[in-house]
Amino acid sequence: MRDVGVTGCVVNATQEADWGKVQLLAEQFPFFVRPAYGVHPWFADTVSEGWEERLRKLLSDNEHATVGEVGMDGWVNAPSMEVQRVVFTEQIAIAADLKRIMTVHCLKAWDELFRLMDETDAWPEKFLMHSFGGSIEVAERLLKRGAWFSFSGYFLQSRKQKVLEVFKLLPKDRILLETDAPEMAPPLELMEFPIDGDLNHPANLRAIAKAFEKAIGLGALEQLSENSKRFWNL
Repeated sequence: MRDVGVTGCVVNATQEADWGKVQLLAEQFPFFVRPAYGVHPWFADTVSEGWEERLRKLLSDNEHATVGEVGMDGWVNAPSMEVQRVVFTEQIAIAADLKRIMTVHCLKAWDELFRLMDETDAWPEKFLMHSFGGSIEVAERLLKRGAWFSFSGYFLQSRKQKVLEVFKLLPKDRILLETDAPEMAPPLELMEFPIDGDLNHPANLRAIAKAFEKAIGLGALEQLSENSKRFWNL
């Protein structure tokens, strides 16, 4: 990543089993890796007793740690939406209480997300809709709640043109870039660092950034850099 000009990254956990690994990376590369601890909706049914307090302690021990990747997912049949909701709600409360940034995953669960927003007393001041693939109507509702949106290289696929069109309509100061490595790989022709065919490498960010700027317009990279500094408090 450093070789291609990346100066830092946010590494998101997806389940309790990841927390120690993310913590170790942050300790090994303290000025490069910013840890994010959380339980992804796909693993909401794997939490063990006392997980909330362990999550709170990890965050409290590192003032730069954020909450993620968390959210709701209607694309999977299990865990149930009820189970996802309970775990997500607890993490929202922790992020709001500790005043931490929250990275949100939402797929085919927009109604559930907005319902939860309406019913939640405290919501983090800053939250990122990661790999946002929703409509402009959904984006406008989220903007009113203070959302920021990150674009994944996967959306540079020709069949995902609608997503790119949505990002063209978003406020330029609310957009970030991500790789979501090892998932959400960009088109093969943009893969500067392919892994086993279709896995994504975080250093592909350089190629994704160049392609995104070409699609959005000159000056986009400077804006995205400034956005990153403001969003992550760099």
